[in-house]
Amino acid sequence: MSSIRVRLLVSLLVLLGLTAVAIAAITYRNVLGETEALFDYQLQQMALSLRDQGQIDSSEASTLADQQLDVVIQIWTVDGRSIYASRAHSSLPARALLGLATLVVEGRAWRTYSVATRDRVIQVAQPVEIRQRLAAHAAWRSVLPLLLMTPLAALAIWWLAARNLAPLERLAGEVRSRDASSLAPVPTDALPDEVAPLAQALNALLDRLKGSIDTQRAFVADAAHELRSPLTALKLQLRLLQHAGDDAARATAVAGIAAGIDRAARLIEQLLTLARSEPGAVPLAFEPVDLAELARETLAAMHPFALDRGSELVLDAEQAVTVDGDRASLTALVRNLVDNALRHSPPKTRVDVRVWDDGGAPSLRVDDAGPGIAEAERSRVFDRFYRRDPGREEGTGLGLAIVRTVADRHGAELTLDASPAGGLRVVVRFARRAGEVASS
Repeated sequence: MSSIRVRLLVSLLVLLGLTAVAIAAITYRNVLGETEALFDYQLQQMALSLRDQGQIDSSEASTLADQQLDVVIQIWTVDGRSIYASRAHSSLPARALLGLATLVVEGRAWRTYSVATRDRVIQVAQPVEIRQRLAAHAAWRSVLPLLLMTPLAALAIWWLAARNLAPLERLAGEVRSRDASSLAPVPTDALPDEVAPLAQALNALLDRLKGSIDTQRAFVADAAHELRSPLTALKLQLRLLQHAGDDAARATAVAGIAAGIDRAARLIEQLLTLARSEPGAVPLAFEPVDLAELARETLAAMHPFALDRGSELVLDAEQAVTVDGDRASLTALVRNLVDNALRHSPPKTRVDVRVWDDGGAPSLRVDDAGPGIAEAERSRVFDRFYRRDPGREEGTGLGLAIVRTVADRHGAELTLDASPAGGLRVVVRFARRAGEVASS
């Protein structure tokens, strides 16, 4: 039973049925009791009305002897001699018990009330089965309206449940009627308080999905544009190789092709790294990572590139600086920062990397001797494919974009400043670890 409507209706109908049965049973018993008390009261009043009467005249005797009356009146003298009976009956009680009593005579039960005067005893008796039949009829008449109203109430509950669940059906129909490309928010007007949060959460999801799709579309468009340039250059170098007239021209064309392949390979590598770094692309596996050791390994892997440029990589790291993060993403962050510093610094210069614990917050700093970035331009360098001077360096324009994406996914603070060496200083400050916060 997965339908909310069916579960709600079944629950309400079962509750209604149980409530109706309970009320009917209680009402039936109460009416029975009250009817029995009323019949006892009638017996008492009839007996008391005859208590002070000296003699029953013939007109009263004939009335009391009416066969349609279900009560029998008997009068005895104080010595037990019967002086009056309203009508002859084969199983009348032959003795009187003062007050209310139930007597069984020849298998038939009688309800009696007897009262004594100075010279006689008056007893009014009524068959128990007649009392019970009349009481049951009265009880059923009291319960019958409730039993008749229960099905009508069930139908009303069914209609009301359907009416109140209609907004949910409309919301489901609105979502069901859309195609995969429709990401507009669903209408939230006139929705009940219980359904409005669901619609708002759905709209928030659609908005995030739209932003993600727009980002991916822009990424694909930019990537296609950026890949077109190296591929065009490779085609040009290939034509030069085909039309080369001597070995020197062929060697120049081959070198150009090799350089173009290197540029295309690095661009593709950066594109893949950026795609993997996007939120929701690949789940991050957070674990304690020694940031100092990770920086040491990354710089060792990049040493050949620095050596080829005649540059020097210097690492200043404490013994162990632990950060909660994804090792692969953090490696991409450090590698892109160092690669960016090397590529934008003149050959035979120095790139300084420092890793330290800043009051419980793991921190990473990279200083280079390049041209630096003006303050007015620092907010734009994190955009994809942005190059301040495209003709000066064979960069992809993705390095700092990857750094920003990784930092955001790790909740790290990223700042740009001027380096003492005259270039750019990049500082990444990670959030304080839970254990460090608790102990501080």
